[in-house]
Amino acid sequence: MSTRLAGRRAAQAREVLDVLGDGVDLGWRITRGALSPRIRRYLAEVLRQASILITGSLLIVLGLVLALGLAIGIEGAYASKIVGAPSVAGAFAAIADLREITPYAFGYMMAAKLSTGYVAEIGTMQIAEEVDALEVMGLDSVLYLCSTRLLGTWLVLPFIYAIAIVVAYTGSYFAVVTQIGQVSAGGYLELFWKFQSPQDYLFSGLKGMAMATFVVIVGCYYGYRVRGGPVEVGRATARAMAVNLVGVHVIGILGSQLFWGGMPRLPIGG
Repeated sequence: MSTRLAGRRAAQAREVLDVLGDGVDLGWRITRGALSPRIRRYLAEVLRQASILITGSLLIVLGLVLALGLAIGIEGAYASKIVGAPSVAGAFAAIADLREITPYAFGYMMAAKLSTGYVAEIGTMQIAEEVDALEVMGLDSVLYLCSTRLLGTWLVLPFIYAIAIVVAYTGSYFAVVTQIGQVSAGGYLELFWKFQSPQDYLFSGLKGMAMATFVVIVGCYYGYRVRGGPVEVGRATARAMAVNLVGVHVIGILGSQLFWGGMPRLPIGG
């Protein structure tokens, strides 16, 4: 029994390593294609994918960010009130919204909306033999189906992310100053602006873009590797979502540790 169990675990470990290696290889091909001059042949497809991202995901992402910004404002207001420093709510919102909440909301929604959609779309094309048809026509299917989606994401996500930060800030401000009303607008904004810097915006953007790039590549990979029928498309979508959730948290933890772990850059005791 123990030998059989050990053999089963060894087979599972080999399968995981095979998928990991295949994913890294295809992910590199997708990324290299998005940066290659050859992508100019499919510029129309890049722009089409960018427009789909804007029209299909923008409002959903901003809605989630607004809700989380309101929650952060409420939590910061009552937490600061408990310790007798109500004006600290502005600092709490500046740190939480910019460094953690917005990147994670961005990663979650991109994984749930965009990545799973790519799995379903590309996977359906795969089982319908449309991908093979592209190869027969002389098109690079990875470049056309995957790299165009990644490049389209890179084109619009910095702007969407910037808007998401503003929306999160607006939600927190409304919750603390207008809804609860425990601190004036001036008192809130004084600490709010002190507890952030241009570097924080850069690091937060890099963190969010890393999450978005990861979920796009995962969605393209699982869609491109679908074999079988519609059931396999559903299974691939579920696997992609599980991998995305793990990956988003790993990127979030590593990003926070790399950018702010050793030097949080907070004006405390200065």
